[in-house]
Amino acid sequence: MNLLTKLKYSGWVYPTAILSLYGFFANCRPAEPFLTPYLIGPYKNISEDALTNYLFPIWTYSYLAVLFPVFLLTDFLRYKPLIVLQGLFLVTNYILLCFAPGLLAMTVLQFNYAVVTSTDVAYFSYIYSVIPEARYQRATGYIRSAMLAGSTVGATLAQLLVSLAGVEYFYINTITLGIQSMSFFLSFWLPMPKQGMFFRGRTPDMGSKDQQGWAVEEASGAVSGAGPENTPEEGGCCSWYDMAYAGRMLWRSFRESYSSKRLVYWSLWWALATAGYGQVFNYIQLMWDHIEPSSTSSIYNGGVEAICTLVGSAAAFSVGYIKVPWDVWGELALGMFSAVGAGAVFLMAFTSSIWACYAGYVIFKASYMLLITITTFQIASNLSMECYALTFGINTFAALTLQTIMTAIVIDKTALGLDIVTQFLVYGSYYTAISVLFLVRGAYTAGEHYCRPEPGEPNQESKQDTELQDISEHQL
Repeated sequence: MNLLTKLKYSGWVYPTAILSLYGFFANCRPAEPFLTPYLIGPYKNISEDALTNYLFPIWTYSYLAVLFPVFLLTDFLRYKPLIVLQGLFLVTNYILLCFAPGLLAMTVLQFNYAVVTSTDVAYFSYIYSVIPEARYQRATGYIRSAMLAGSTVGATLAQLLVSLAGVEYFYINTITLGIQSMSFFLSFWLPMPKQGMFFRGRTPDMGSKDQQGWAVEEASGAVSGAGPENTPEEGGCCSWYDMAYAGRMLWRSFRESYSSKRLVYWSLWWALATAGYGQVFNYIQLMWDHIEPSSTSSIYNGGVEAICTLVGSAAAFSVGYIKVPWDVWGELALGMFSAVGAGAVFLMAFTSSIWACYAGYVIFKASYMLLITITTFQIASNLSMECYALTFGINTFAALTLQTIMTAIVIDKTALGLDIVTQFLVYGSYYTAISVLFLVRGAYTAGEHYCRPEPGEPNQESKQDTELQDISEHQL
């Protein structure tokens, strides 16, 4: 038992292994690729219009409402409670899907799932609070691989059960419920971090991490009101001192994150593209059902999602082996691959072939996963971990705000309430605008780089000034 405790609190292998297992089971959801056919089928009997224009938008609005509070609570509660909460809500999700009838229950389900997605920030940030910095890259690789493996296994299992065994969607949901129960159980085995990134309490190394003079104030007793009755306890997280420290750290991290113009452009693409990706991802099953109704045809949603995950992960993995000066060509790459994504969305909108639509979705998702990997790497490699966590949260919040605006205007039945084909035409146009923006910006960045003189080499104006000076001296 002592060895287990030692592994929990001093090693990096144990938390990485448990978090990887959790990520595998939490993302192994065989029912997810067949959610739309299940909801509009005989088990739930929800109309396609209600699903498109009423039910799915609730998730977007709820996600926006809970994301920022959850982001702050994640650090305040030190990650693990939010991961446990995510596991609990995943279980609740599939209990509702399996056993709760009616539109009201599915409305609650959408809010429930918004809590699940908003707590992703706890999952992605947890590992950096319990392992040494030297192990970040390896641990991140293991966790990402486990998540992708879980998604692939879940989608493949679902397709095999539907196509080969003829298993009904209800039983696929019950299988998913069992898998999610395993992820919930695993969440309790995660070690509790001793402190958060921002809400640190009074720790011995706190002064060294804050370069604004807090350590000096603390040592000299110059902090106003620092008496015995309100001195924070070791590891405490509720004192005014800790709240002020967290506020200062958040503000410093924000300034560091967005002080570079290049990082601002990468973050801008992240927010814009993720908003469009979220809309396509959320409504693609409705497009598939529009082209090839699940009630009358064999569908291959699970197989397509498995292929998307494999192709996307391969594209993301290849980023580490592509030797490109991203600071020069990165923005141009964002524009070019965004154009590929726009073409794929237009293909999905105009085609009447389900296979062409499947192919368009694979291309779209793979291009997005490639670019978001490059973007994440570029942002993370130039920031401290505290800044990366904050930047991730802000960029996600900005993306979700844009996605909410699109949902409210394009999809919500109280506004335009467009049909699914017209929606995808809007998303294709949206991605076209992103592509044009970054192609122009990328061309400018690349041109500026190659027109800039090499270090030590005078520019053209300097050369002319030197020549004029030499002529003048010669004449004198």
